[in-house]
Amino acid sequence: MQSNATTVPTLICLVTGLVFFGGCRSNMGQNGFGVSLFQQGRYSEALQQFELAKQADPSNPDVYYNLASTYHRLGVNAKDAKMIETSEALYNQCLDLSPNHVDCHRGLAVLLVDSGRSEKAFSLLKNWTQRTPNLSDSRVELARLHQEFNQTKASEQYLDEALAMDPRNAKAWAAKGKLRESSGELMQAVQNYQQSLAINNSQPDLFQRISALNVRIAQASSGAPGGPNVIAGNPGAPGANPPSSNEPKRY
Repeated sequence: MQSNATTVPTLICLVTGLVFFGGCRSNMGQNGFGVSLFQQGRYSEALQQFELAKQADPSNPDVYYNLASTYHRLGVNAKDAKMIETSEALYNQCLDLSPNHVDCHRGLAVLLVDSGRSEKAFSLLKNWTQRTPNLSDSRVELARLHQEFNQTKASEQYLDEALAMDPRNAKAWAAKGKLRESSGELMQAVQNYQQSLAINNSQPDLFQRISALNVRIAQASSGAPGGPNVIAGNPGAPGANPPSSNEPKRY
């Protein structure tokens, strides 16, 4: 059965409050309307639209991803184990239909971390990289997960592997920029973000990050009174980002 939407998939870009560098894609139809409702915080109404979209096109993995993301958000907000279980099942249905679905792998990894199963999150993404030796996206997602657990060396390794496979992977450059920013290498972070935008300029968050970093770099260079005393490349400088704790951030 053909979808009632256009051929460009509509994906929810927000999972448990996280905004990802890839950006949203939009289309018309029940799936697209559901995404709009989700972004307005009207989750129950969004579920209804996604269910209708699934009935219209039960083989569309993006619909299962959107359903999973919505149940994920509701389950986390309400601390509802049943919704979390439903979300996990829907993520897995999405992957059954599309084994290399990037957003679904990311969403499922987030859910596993949210529910205290970080080891399974790592296993999920490591197994994906092993099944796809020539796919850069799987390494980017594994790198990002390592980064959120403050495992910088492993994150850098996987990002280097991803960029060796595909030097035009915008998400890899964005993730590398975030890694540089977190370590205090602000000018290198700006360069990496710019490399990502040169490949895909539909990333408003990166424009904001670059603008904020340029202000910090300028203030550090001029020694502006009251400005942050940040030295690019020196994470230990006064005013730089404090050392990360051992607790994972939100992936």
